[in-house]
Order: sequence, then structure tokens, then C-alpha cells
Amino acid sequence: MFYLLYLYYADVAHQYPLLNLIQYQTVRVALAMATAMIVAVAMGSRFINWIRAKQGRGQPIRDDGPVSHLSKVGTPTMGGLMILAGIGVAVLLWGDLTNPYIWIVSGVTAAFGVLGFIDDYAKVTKQTSAGLTSKQKLAAQTLVAVIAGVLTVLWMTRSPTSPGLETSIAFPFFKAVLLNIGWFYVAFAAFTIVGFSNAVNLTDGLDGLATVPVMMAAAAFGVISYLAGNFVFSEYLQIHHVPGSGELAIFCAAMIGAGAGFLWYNAPPAKIFMGDTGSLALGGALGAIAVTTKHELVLGIVGGLFVAEAASVMIQVGYYKLTKKRIFLMAPVHHHFEKMGWPESTVVIRFWIIAGALALVGLSTLKLR
Repeated sequence: MFYLLYLYYADVAHQYPLLNLIQYQTVRVALAMATAMIVAVAMGSRFINWIRAKQGRGQPIRDDGPVSHLSKVGTPTMGGLMILAGIGVAVLLWGDLTNPYIWIVSGVTAAFGVLGFIDDYAKVTKQTSAGLTSKQKLAAQTLVAVIAGVLTVLWMTRSPTSPGLETSIAFPFFKAVLLNIGWFYVAFAAFTIVGFSNAVNLTDGLDGLATVPVMMAAAAFGVISYLAGNFVFSEYLQIHHVPGSGELAIFCAAMIGAGAGFLWYNAPPAKIFMGDTGSLALGGALGAIAVTTKHELVLGIVGGLFVAEAASVMIQVGYYKLTKKRIFLMAPVHHHFEKMGWPESTVVIRFWIIAGALALVGLSTLKLR
């Protein structure tokens, strides 16, 4: 079907030469970003008013959280639907729908978005900050991630990549180092996708805190996807060439545009929260993109802020179980700084700065080899 649509487009483009511009990835990147942002902004006030009427009291606020958060009572959640709508429309319009990587990443994003929606719905209807159990979410995420890992390996096996690349872990800063772990790679890929999805979810605790770092990480991986998918550039930079991965730059651009459109309404004071609908989906998308471009470890650098947030929770829980004492005043770590007296806006902006710096460090690994 998609091949027939492509032939139809080629015939139309022949009659209207201006349409040939759409064949260039750089043009489609710009169009995807603009489209996603327009869709998210256009949903805006009407969607927020509608979701507020449906949710009533909005997202439940933790009783043990910072006192300043009590003013957020009544703010609706599930704003991730705005982001997912923007990404979906942009990718369908400007992405190459014959590209398997587009479908793998889109599938992970959609599945995690549905899981997040179910979790948000449970929280809103029960008016509790606890939705689905952690075991339920983890089981569903792992199933989706394993399927994505298997499909990625199978497709790369059919592609002209470096021998064994499909089941290998590539290391930043080292051009020729590959650790081939065979089909155990599927477990590693699933860990990357699930882990990063939950890391973004834990970071989404303040107005705009997760949105901008996700956009920064998407921008970094948009560049990585484009370069890894281009044989000339990948040879020059001595990174592993993954044919077809360049198309994921369209998806990354859509994430940036949709994030910007959502931020228009999520900027402090937020009119709507992203919710698990958005955070689980966006984290899963970044994890899937890292897997399909063979830059899983670089994701840990680019998304270092998310890793630190998740680590703070694990450290807090583990230390408390051992000693019945806490290291942080509250976890995730952004709440620790709030408890120290930092205004919310200060925490958010400083974390944005850290995220931007880490994204640049991650990009530097492309050349420092």
C-alpha cells in the first residue's frame, strides 16, 4: 500500500517540481517540527477545557510533597495526548512510512502512551497518586520493549551493517569497540527502553521540567540519527552506519515541535500536566531511538539528567531499607532542592541548563573517537 502511495507521489512530484523538495530529509525535518507544534498548540485551550471538565478535580497531588504544590490542585493531566497527537500527525505526513524503524519507534511510543493513559485514568478516577501497580506497568513495558528489540535485531540482520552490529553494544569514544552479546542484546535493548521511559516519568514532577530536557535529547538524537543513517557522514565520523536510521530524524523533529507546542500550556504555572501518558511515551521513544541507532550508552550521557533523577529514587529507597534513614530530603532529587528552599522555577531552569550541557557532551562523542 505504502509503495503504491510512493509511486503516486513520484508521479505528482514529476508534474510539480516544487514537491521534489519534500524528498530531502532536512526539509521534512523542518516540516515535521512545524506540523507537530501547530497541532499541539491548536489543540490547546479547547482540549484543556474539555479534559478539565471530564476530570473534575484533576491530577491528585501528593500529600507528602512540597507545600507549594498544593496550589496545583485541580490542574488536569493527560496533556501527553497533545504531544502524541502532534507527533502522530507529523510522522504520518512527513515520515517515510516504508521505513521499519519509524514503525518500531512509533509502536513503542503509542504502546507506552496507552499504558500511561490507563495509569492516568486510574489516578483521576480513584483520586489517588497511585495508579497501576509498579509490577503491572513494568510487565507491560517489558513486553513491548522486548518485541521492539527483537524486531530491531531482525531488521538489522537484513541490512548491510557491520557484521554482528545488530546484537552488539557500541561504546562512545571508541570507534572499533563492539561487544557482541548475541540474543542477550534483546534484554539489554528492553532494559534501555523501559529504564529510560521510567526515568523520564520520574523527572516529570515540576512544570516544564521534563518537557525541555526531552526536547534537547530529541534534538541530539535527531543529529545522531541523521549522521548514523548517512554512509558518508558515518564513515567520516567513524560511527557505525545503520541504513535507514536517518529517517528517525523526522520523528525526533516531531518530538521537538510537539514538545514546544505543549510547553506553551505547560510553562509555569502549568495549565495542564503531561501525565504518564506523555512521560512514559516520550521516554520510551528516546530509548527506542537509541536502540535503533546503536547509541544506547550515549543516551545515558545525553539523558544524564533523567538518569540522575531515577538514580536518586533508587538510592533513596535502597538506603532507607538498609538504615531507615534518608539521603535526600525527598526523591526524586528535584524535590530535594525544593525542600532546601529553591523556588520551583529555579530548579526547573537550572535542570534545563544541566540537560543542555549533557546533550552537547553526548554529541561530542561523535567526534571524540
